[in-house]
Amino acid sequence: MVIVHEDRLGANIFNHANSFRCTNYVDVSMIAIAVIGSKKSGKTTTIEALAEGLTRRGYRIATIKHISEPDFTIDTERKDTWRHAQAGAQTVVTVAPKELAIIKRGSTRKLTLQEIVKNCQNNTDLVILEGFRSLVEHEPRVFKIVAIKTFEEALAASKRFKPIIAFTGSAALTARKLGIPVVDAVREQKDLVKIVEKIIAADTGRRQSGSILP
Repeated sequence: MVIVHEDRLGANIFNHANSFRCTNYVDVSMIAIAVIGSKKSGKTTTIEALAEGLTRRGYRIATIKHISEPDFTIDTERKDTWRHAQAGAQTVVTVAPKELAIIKRGSTRKLTLQEIVKNCQNNTDLVILEGFRSLVEHEPRVFKIVAIKTFEEALAASKRFKPIIAFTGSAALTARKLGIPVVDAVREQKDLVKIVEKIIAADTGRRQSGSILP
């Protein structure tokens, strides 16, 4: 069951965000939500539920995943694109009948959240990030959903991340006492989407009134 005072959700979250100051805001033309949590806590399941539900509602969704493996590449060794890169191409673009992919080679260690999110600017209403805990920790323009496996994880997250709009994961119900919405991402997909839609509505209202974060 979702635990949330629905009529106050949007206002509470934006008031909380306004209490922070940050010099590197995420692009205000899009809403960003980070799904964070420990390994195997249900982050990807939560993102699947959000992306499917919001897409069904007509929103254009982009997702960005943080991958910690130092030698990871989405390319395939000895394929043409891999050979292009090995020959020195820093950017490789593939265009297929139903997909366009861009691979940019180079270190990502110094990328800011702003620079990462800019890759999703076109034709996107909302960007969902998986991971990036250190980058979103002090960013009030990024709303957080935390997937948890224990109450201790929920308690630690509530002290570290602001604003948190929901807890999901196998131990989410244990976090009810923290006063943050608790949702089963699989069984209560509509409720999770509804929480995010309230964020979108509140943000849209602020834009129309000219009241956005400084």
